Amino acid sequence: MRILVVEDDAILLDGLRVGLELAGLTIDAVSTCADAAVALSTSAFDAVVLDRMLPDGSGLDVLRRVRRSGDRTPIILLTALNETANRIEGLDAGGDDYLGKPFDLEELAARLRSIARRGAGRASATMEWRDLVVDPAARLVLLRGDRVDVSRREFAILTALMERPGTIRSRADLEERLYGWDGEVESNAVEVHIHHLRAKLGRRTIETVRGLGYRIGGER
Repeated sequence: MRILVVEDDAILLDGLRVGLELAGLTIDAVSTCADAAVALSTSAFDAVVLDRMLPDGSGLDVLRRVRRSGDRTPIILLTALNETANRIEGLDAGGDDYLGKPFDLEELAARLRSIARRGAGRASATMEWRDLVVDPAARLVLLRGDRVDVSRREFAILTALMERPGTIRSRADLEERLYGWDGEVESNAVEVHIHHLRAKLGRRTIETVRGLGYRIGGER
């Protein structure tokens, strides 16, 4: 999953980046309301972690503008303002979840998976297509009941494709899922990872749609 983190505390942001990337997430980060607005209007994210108190305003203002624009990206408010009235205000402003500081990184990762799953219209914590099962929380891939070992980036691509079987994902979209803004994109990286996944899961599992991208669950 590709996550936008909006947080102005540099030390906390570094911890969030490291911890969430270890959980298999791709992290992009900004530190102001203005930069958050630009990021959300120009890029697609699976979920957002949004601090309430930012240098140039309130995260709630960002949240309200996002919702007024019709953007339904799942958003978790992460803040030291953790009284009941604060939580109610954040949820009523359009937040999908609210987590007070201090917090546990594993819990935050689980909440991100949960709201992203709901945002994608999935009820199950696992993703299944035919005899292939992907468990994002356990970072587990099963093929006909047997575990398949995949790299972190192979898992990221497979998860992106399994979120909506039949939907074509472009190479650029998959690159963003792998690297975000700051990562150095390796030449032909997507093609290489797709090749490795096909070797492990079967040649016909991932379909190339010429000129458009890749999909799982296309016409056979």
